Amino acid sequence: MLAIVAPGQGAQTPAMLQAWLELPGVSEQLTELSVASGVDLLTHGTLSDADTIRDTAVAQPLIVAAGLVSWQALNSPAADVFAGHSVGEITAAVMAGVLSPSNAMSFVQLRGSEMASAAKLVATGMSAVLGGEASVVVAKAELHGLTPANMNGAGQIVVAGTLQQLDAFAADPPEGSRVRPLAVAGAFHTVHMSPALFALDAFSSSMVAHDPTAPLLSNADGSAVDTGAETLRRLVAQVSNPVRWDLCMDMMVSMGVTGLIELSPGGTLVGLAKRAMPGIATVAVKSPEDLDAAFALIAEHGGKDSQ
Repeated sequence: MLAIVAPGQGAQTPAMLQAWLELPGVSEQLTELSVASGVDLLTHGTLSDADTIRDTAVAQPLIVAAGLVSWQALNSPAADVFAGHSVGEITAAVMAGVLSPSNAMSFVQLRGSEMASAAKLVATGMSAVLGGEASVVVAKAELHGLTPANMNGAGQIVVAGTLQQLDAFAADPPEGSRVRPLAVAGAFHTVHMSPALFALDAFSSSMVAHDPTAPLLSNADGSAVDTGAETLRRLVAQVSNPVRWDLCMDMMVSMGVTGLIELSPGGTLVGLAKRAMPGIATVAVKSPEDLDAAFALIAEHGGKDSQ
């Protein structure tokens, strides 16, 4: 049973699209996605430095575009389940047939720019908490006024809030844990992102959304979303709500997933899956060099087209 997943913000690296341009049609695909998003993906994916692509308004369209490029390079395979972490859920919505690539890129451009604007209102950030008992980590975070913004499973929780709150938390870490500040522009998936909701909700009302053609797991609670309308509602709400990737992985395990492919820029979600989903076969598609391994995994673990 095959799952295809898409990573979220923070997975981007300089020149991550360079190798993909060697494949036929990718340059034209990226040009189309650039027009839809209003972001020069070719330049940012090949020439821009780490600081430039860390900008939320650039990073989010770039990550979704990279996922779509790698998915198409895999011949747009069907899967038994799709999921994405944070902004990667927009990529997953395209794979599940809910959104067209152009609609997805327009939406993610607005998402990135609105979240970047919201992040400028108050000095906020995020820190990864590695290790420690989850309930203890959450309790200590809430004690300091922080939100457990990403419940990633496999012993990793990302907390978010004001920089002052994060500093106090780092000085008083949960027992048995390590706290690592993240190089992000704001407290994503918290109430600090609420100012972005109005524009996204208004824009989503004009979008065409189809019902998923395969189970599409929601970051909200790990459940499969049944309709296009509900998918859009959740994509908007997700901006200020925590990401429950732990529950998405639990759902994949309960569904009987045996193989998982993470689209470009892959690696983060495969790392979590190896720790939280024992025995699962995985491939992180970081570059075209990983395509053969992904094709082999698809052949072995199926997906609707190969059953």
